[in-house]
Amino acid sequence: MLAVIRIILLALFVVVTAVVGLTICLFRPFHRNNVGLFSRWYGSASKLLGVEVEIRRDPAIATQMPCVFLANHQNNYDLFTISGALIPGTVTIGKKSLKFIPFFGQLYWLAGNILIDRNNKSKAVGAMQGAVDKIKQQQLSVWVFPEGTRSYGRGLLPFKTGAFHIAQQAQVPIVPICMSTTCGKIKLNRWNNGKLIIEFLPAVPASELNAPARQLAEQFHQMMKTKIAELDAEVGHNSLVATDAVAG
Repeated sequence: MLAVIRIILLALFVVVTAVVGLTICLFRPFHRNNVGLFSRWYGSASKLLGVEVEIRRDPAIATQMPCVFLANHQNNYDLFTISGALIPGTVTIGKKSLKFIPFFGQLYWLAGNILIDRNNKSKAVGAMQGAVDKIKQQQLSVWVFPEGTRSYGRGLLPFKTGAFHIAQQAQVPIVPICMSTTCGKIKLNRWNNGKLIIEFLPAVPASELNAPARQLAEQFHQMMKTKIAELDAEVGHNSLVATDAVAG
């Protein structure tokens, strides 16, 4: 019963925020702070999931923008969890297909996010160049999920190189963002789903990003994988999943 109530409330939340957000976008489409505003709204919905979200971020990060943010991408709950960590003055890179999701897709596009068609290599390259232009010309930061897809409990997937090419071409720092594991932790029928931690790692300056993009992808992957394991240990994720498995 609790799960049904939560699903209804989340659906209503998405529709209402989309209508309000689209109204705002009619007056300021593609504004640099749209994504930050709407992400804060969606992040607040984590309370509906019964999770406490702790965001660990050095205030100095804001002074190092524009930059490329790298974040792990786990599942659909990311919309209501890690989205709350996005800093105004940042846009995200997402799949072109998101544009066709009723309500949310139109808001995602008009907010100013970058849409990429991964099935068309030439258009994908063009979108990446568009991200570089936004950084250089508009001083916007770019948020990327370097795995390219949701991991759905498979651990941190291998990184694609696009984000690293963007940082190198724009000559900006990379800031990794790690969120503790949500797979197996969030149960819609459970009132209290515990705590999640989102931690911003120190910015890696552009001067240290001279290695080939593939090598950088592997280095940052290992860095983030290690930090996610530390966060999971801190929130006791493994023991919680094991307890649920025994109970099931």
